[in-house]
Order: sequence, then C-alpha cells, then structure tokens
Amino acid sequence: MLSRLAFDHSKIAVASADKPIGRSADTHTNNNTQRGKPDDPFRGHPSECDCMTFQYGLDDFRHIVTGAALMASGGGGSYHDAKRVLEQLRKSGWCGRVEVKDYDGATDACVLAMMGSPDAAEDLSLVAIQRAMNNTVDAFRTLCGTAPTCVIPVEIGPINSLVPLIAALGDNPVQWVVNGDGSGRAVPELPQTLYSEAAGLTASPCILADNAQDAATARSVRLQATTAADVESLAGSVVAAFGSYSGIMLWPSTAANDFALANHYLPGTLEQVRALGAYMEDAAGPHTTAEIVAKLEALTGRDATCAITNGYITEVTQSTSGASLDVGTIRLDNTPDPRDSSATHYLYNMNENLILYAAQDGAPVIVAPDSICYYSEHTGRGFSNAFADLAPYHDRQTGKSTGVPVSIIGIRAAKAFREAAGVRDSFAGLLRRIGYAGGSINGPE
Repeated sequence: MLSRLAFDHSKIAVASADKPIGRSADTHTNNNTQRGKPDDPFRGHPSECDCMTFQYGLDDFRHIVTGAALMASGGGGSYHDAKRVLEQLRKSGWCGRVEVKDYDGATDACVLAMMGSPDAAEDLSLVAIQRAMNNTVDAFRTLCGTAPTCVIPVEIGPINSLVPLIAALGDNPVQWVVNGDGSGRAVPELPQTLYSEAAGLTASPCILADNAQDAATARSVRLQATTAADVESLAGSVVAAFGSYSGIMLWPSTAANDFALANHYLPGTLEQVRALGAYMEDAAGPHTTAEIVAKLEALTGRDATCAITNGYITEVTQSTSGASLDVGTIRLDNTPDPRDSSATHYLYNMNENLILYAAQDGAPVIVAPDSICYYSEHTGRGFSNAFADLAPYHDRQTGKSTGVPVSIIGIRAAKAFREAAGVRDSFAGLLRRIGYAGGSINGPE
C-alpha cells in the first residue's frame, strides 16, 4: 500500500463516464490536520481518472454520506445510521484525514464492507463499525497470512461508502482508500458488481467477522467458494449466525493475481458522491429535482431523469428475509391520500430499488441495473429504504403519507457496469425472483 507508483489509469481502470464531460468548477479545501499529502488546489471532474490524490476529513465524510444516500438507489445502508455514526466521530474529537486515490495496480487491496439488513442493524454505531472492521482485517491477516493496506467500497451507500474510510482510521494495516466502487450504486448481492466479472479476481478467500469488543473472543469465518454467488449464499448464513450484520473482506488483489482489481472497478465514484453531497449541503435551501438531475449528469457523465417529481409515499410493505435482505414494495401517489390519486407508481426493492412501475400504464418506468433514487425537495436530501430513513415521508404507525413530498430520479447505469454480462444476468435473476421477466429499458447512450 505504501507504493506511490504513477500509472496511466486510462489503461488500467474502467472509465465511468459515458460521454465527454469538461472539468468541474468544484473545489475542495479542508483545514483538518492532514494524515497524508496536502490537498490538490484544483479538483478535476470527478469522473476523470488521472491519478489525483484527495485528503478527506470529517466534512468530506459528511458530504459522502449525503451524496451516497441519494445515488445508492435506496440501499447501501441507512442514511439515518450513517449520520449518527458521523456525529459520534465528531464527538470523538477526530480531526485527521484519510488518503483517497485511484488504485495504483501495485498495492495489496481488498473490497471491504458491512453486510446485513439495514433494518436489522438498528444498533449500528461508530464503535460497532470500528470493531467489525478491525476484527475483519485482523482475521484476514490471521486466516490468509496477509493484510491489505488499501481497501475499496463494494458499492455506493451511506454506510458502505463510509465503512472503508472508517477502517482507515483504525488500529489495523489499512492506510488508504481507493476512489471507486464496484457498481456505481448499491446492489442487493455480491454478483451484481464489476468485481465478479474478473477471471483473475476471485471473491474468495472471503473473511467475515463480528464486532466483538475483545478481539480474542471475536467470531470470524473464512469462506472459500468458486463464484461470488456461492460466497453470497454462504455469507448470508454467517451473518444470520452473527446476528444482524458483520464486516466482510473479499476479492483480494495481490501480486498473485497481477493486482487484478485495476481493471475491474468504477473509478472516481467516491469523489462523485462527495461532490454531490457538498452541492446539496452547501446550498442556501433545497435544490429542485431538476437541479439535482442536472448536477448528477454533470458529475457522472451519465443520463439522469426525473421519473416522479413531488409524489407521496402512501404505502410501505417491507420484511426482512434472513439477515441480509429487506424485501418490499413502496407505493407512490400524486396526492398524500391515495384515494384522490390520479397517478400511482410502485417501487419493488430487495434492500435496493429494482423496478419503478407505473400502474396507470401497466409498464415499468425504470429497471435495474439503472438506479432508482429518492430525493425530497422538502428536506433537500436523498434516503434509503430503511424504516428510519422512510419515517419523514411515511408514518409507519398510521400507514399513511406524512405529506412530505418525494421525487424519484433515474440514473443510467455506467456503461462498463450495464454491459458486463455477469452483472446483467445476475440482475435478471433478481428481477425474476420478484416476478419481473422482462428485459431492461434501453435509454439513450
């Protein structure tokens, strides 16, 4: 991880932009004590991959959580929980920096995340995450004989974009975080990531560990399986045995596989969500849905659309399957009282939103792998499908809308992600499980 080799990342990383985009006017400054290199005085477009190094402090963490809560397609962990974790980090007095940059193709790396149901993980805290991350990294070192010195998020999400950054603060070998992820959104299962596409980048050995306070009593498991789908199945059983969530480290990238991560991730996405979060939080008031859509297109180079503007969540049906997936249906109407509605949509999710369906047209509007994201012009924030995140918009006790409007934004999946055969097949399997046998909806390139 300590290597600082300069690589031509146009050759070793998958481009995340689908169309040419100029440089962004966003800049980034932070006065916290630095952990690594000083800030670059000019920040390029977040979808570019030009070996920029960033130093993220507490304000950046907060922006990442806010941006990820919108871009995660309803999953990736609870925004409510992530805000609580960041408040605990602030109260701890931490004022350092975490180094974030493109993968250098020469450092031992792993994908690092929390696995489990957002609604089952109601006691998630900073201490719980730190313990789980430290225990997971320690178990990887013990069970696999090595410890990665850089990590990358499995997906975009309020929790799973934050977890690798928190790991870099802990008493473990992790020293920096890769600016990217495996999907450009949150995904229900491990096979729906670019990591699973690489012949040389295998999901195992995979390590899971709980958040025990005493490392000597921590429970950990090493999984060895042929495919990411097999690892997913086994890991779900382990999470259920541990309780509601666990740390997970997998897809090791080392000299043994020629550092295979280099060609199998979406670069720049951590900086994209940071820039989006800064845009949302630094505004005098909430942006309109159209303004958020325009910003998303500028940051990602991908098409975005306003599928619903200022609708209302009028019904939520959600249940936890095992310990890993919250499965449900969310109804949205154009009036707070569904009896007065003239336009009804249904969102089908498995932790993450997979289909937006228009009842009046009898047809889907957005289908995964494209993202289906929440935004509210009233609160100026995105959110997830976790009950705590839905609470400002839907009263779980009465089963009615709170009257706070919600918009739905569609984001075209990154080209490399949507064209990966394994990703397409895996999403198709998920969609069949919830009763949809149709294909994806092809938007403009």
